[in-house]
Amino acid sequence: MNNIEQVILHNIIKDENFARKVSPFLLKEYFHNFSEKFVFETIRDYFFKYNSLPTKEALFIILDKEKNLTEVQVKDISDVVESITSDADMVDLDWLTKETEEFCRKKAIYNAIMESINIIDGKSSRGDGEIPDILSKALAVSFDPNIGHDYIEDADKRYDFYHKEEKKIPFDLEFFNSITRDGVTAKTLNVVMAGTGVGKSLFLCHHAAHCLKSSMNVLYITCEMAEERIAERIDANLLDTNIDDLKSLPKIVYEKKLEAVAAGVTGKLIIKEYPTATANANHFRFLLDELKLKKKFVPDVIFID
Repeated sequence: MNNIEQVILHNIIKDENFARKVSPFLLKEYFHNFSEKFVFETIRDYFFKYNSLPTKEALFIILDKEKNLTEVQVKDISDVVESITSDADMVDLDWLTKETEEFCRKKAIYNAIMESINIIDGKSSRGDGEIPDILSKALAVSFDPNIGHDYIEDADKRYDFYHKEEKKIPFDLEFFNSITRDGVTAKTLNVVMAGTGVGKSLFLCHHAAHCLKSSMNVLYITCEMAEERIAERIDANLLDTNIDDLKSLPKIVYEKKLEAVAAGVTGKLIIKEYPTATANANHFRFLLDELKLKKKFVPDVIFID
């Protein structure tokens, strides 16, 4: 065995623990050699179907039933099977697991780059906007060592979690801070619910203005109102002015008020409008990538209205 692919295949078919550990993360696309890809798929399908690893004999029987292979392909596949089922020295599994993880990451990045090139060349049905997501998913490939929370054995970790200081995003409304224990927790999804016309958007604009005053980077996505209407409501909050009075406010006064606000904050507020019922999570993900790339803007809090 002279490559990492065959070392991985050898240990998969020889060690069930290793096979169970890496099988969820290995994809056939990571094996660029046809023979190794065929053998991997055969082992994986057998493993998932029978919950056990195939023997050398089983692999050859399955191979013998294949009718769509050329003689050269059959010979190459047979050579791979002979190689990975030989009595080669077993390697340290901790080391091999790390190497397999690195193998998966490199292959995922390679495949992502090639797919991106095909998109740019017009050889793929996918659009240019999907390239950042394709690359980010490839870069995020990793093995998850966590197998769950053991209620008894992990009691200390759970106790530490109870007493861990969480980063909070506070409201400037005392009642909301009271019922949420000093604000919403960072990296959580929070939903504001109320009837039609009650003031959900007003509340979101008010809270967005407060977050900006707290020097956070704020992204406000609106799927109902125009960007300028959202900005108008935020202006009313930040400039301490009635919405109706904004139209009659002299420009020089408006600019001075805005300068005073800008002088007191270090964050940014970006408002992006999407027509109603046209945007989904992929649009939002692309927007985040574009903001990071073009404006070096990474939001601390995101509002979706």
